[in-house]
Amino acid sequence: MKAAERSLLESPVLAPAPTPFSDTEIARVRSEFPILKERPHGKPLVFLDSAASSQKPIQVIDAMDDYYRRYHANIHRGVYHISELASEAYEEARAKIGRFIGARDAHECIFVRNATEGLNLVAYSWGRHHIQRGDVIVLTEMEHHSNLVPWQILAQEREAELRFVPVTPDGLLDLGGLDDILDSAKLFAFTAVSNTLGTVNPVKHLSARAHAAGAIAVVDGCQAVPRMPVDVADWNCDFMAFSAHKMLGPTGVGMLWGRKELLDAMPPFLSGGGMIKVVNLTSSTYASVPARFEAGTPAIAEAVGFSAAVDYLAALGMERIHQSESRLATIALRRLAEQSNITVYGPPMEQRTGVISLTVGDIHAHDLASILDSEGVCVRAGHHCNQPLMEKLGVPATARASFYVYNTVEEIEVFIAALDKAKRIFKIA
Repeated sequence: MKAAERSLLESPVLAPAPTPFSDTEIARVRSEFPILKERPHGKPLVFLDSAASSQKPIQVIDAMDDYYRRYHANIHRGVYHISELASEAYEEARAKIGRFIGARDAHECIFVRNATEGLNLVAYSWGRHHIQRGDVIVLTEMEHHSNLVPWQILAQEREAELRFVPVTPDGLLDLGGLDDILDSAKLFAFTAVSNTLGTVNPVKHLSARAHAAGAIAVVDGCQAVPRMPVDVADWNCDFMAFSAHKMLGPTGVGMLWGRKELLDAMPPFLSGGGMIKVVNLTSSTYASVPARFEAGTPAIAEAVGFSAAVDYLAALGMERIHQSESRLATIALRRLAEQSNITVYGPPMEQRTGVISLTVGDIHAHDLASILDSEGVCVRAGHHCNQPLMEKLGVPATARASFYVYNTVEEIEVFIAALDKAKRIFKIA
């Protein structure tokens, strides 16, 4: 299959943005993010690093503050009023976040520290009881280290085989040989959206191919859930992990969604208080899902903040968020194409999100990011926890700009001007 045919058949086409946010709406949104009033180096803050961690609206900050001020207590243990309020808020957060991703049952939703912990949970609790010597685990060449290293460790422990779906020069998954790669596989783990290239992968199609081969499908949803509608039932995957801090929520909390029949059959990941049913001196029985996977005191305030973040995103509308981000990225890509000595990595806008990785001449990404910072522009620089992908691209690092709900067209011009400054400093035409 030719690359052009593969692009059309295997990759989702994202429609142009018909209803992006108006200038008035963006101004209102920006007014609700206190940090955007900061002026690093005396310059207006232009935050283009939301793919790493998004900023927080006042609604999220206030929700967590209200929890600590009015009803902080440990959950599921106290029979007094504020403990009951905290328990109710925690479980309401679970149900709300579950609905946000299309979960059919809140009990399929497990609070974790972040997506990294969620993926490790699957590798430990499912993987160590299903992957045996000689079994096959399939990944892709664009995986974040969090969806790579846990499977490497599991494969080493179990003497399993790792196989990889390659990435094409234009930043898409090469699916021409996928059935051969999946032959005899037990597990296929892949990202929904590349954190470096912005590539949107065909999750539903990949899940179907995994199941046809007899494998389960594990999805890294970190870059998808914050910026587009996600429905795990439609995706038909088996596990999906994502983090709150990339979707306007606090750090230190995320969620693992899994099919309940799979979760019910899995042993605990961590042990201790809260995840038990009956304990005696020599043995224990374990609580039902999800409590079985939430040992110890959880991140209660963070779950409250996560819930408020979901409220905020839902009020804006996930399709409109995606459309507006695509609009900004389209403008940015057009402006970057007009510049000299700038290389942009990844697929065309029709197959990507608002994540743009680039290099400028021979300027190291860290030097470039430092110069941009002097102009108040925040971008990520480095390998983005994607070292194998960097090797595939033939670069040690890139600078990555990522757009979100609070960014503007005017900020793109500040970004372009800062890139021009870097070229002048390094005497690049």
